[in-house]
Amino acid sequence: QVQLVESGGGLVQAGGSLRLSCAASRSIFSLNAMGWYRQAPGKQRELVAIIRRSGPTSYADSVKGRSTISRDNDMNTVYLQMNSLKPEDTAVYYCNANVLGTTYWGQGTQVTVSS
Repeated sequence: QVQLVESGGGLVQAGGSLRLSCAASRSIFSLNAMGWYRQAPGKQRELVAIIRRSGPTSYADSVKGRSTISRDNDMNTVYLQMNSLKPEDTAVYYCNANVLGTTYWGQGTQVTVSS
């Protein structure tokens, strides 16, 4: 079991940057992968980025080149650095982890990008 707490969201102008954090209640060293998802009003939750235990990362095409996911195993934290933000990036961003076949979600952090 793991609790995930996201932070770092907020209101930013288009072109700005934010760094989201996801703090886990247990060691993330052994977790195969952790990810960031987002859900905009009226839309389905979608994958933003994943980072695997060994380090490889994957990104949605919509954020590729503008976002970087990273993990700090010592701090049990996963980060999502987002640059060149666009109004279409506005959404609630959720952290995700899978532990022994069970998927866990944080409560989400709101990101609002104004034009």
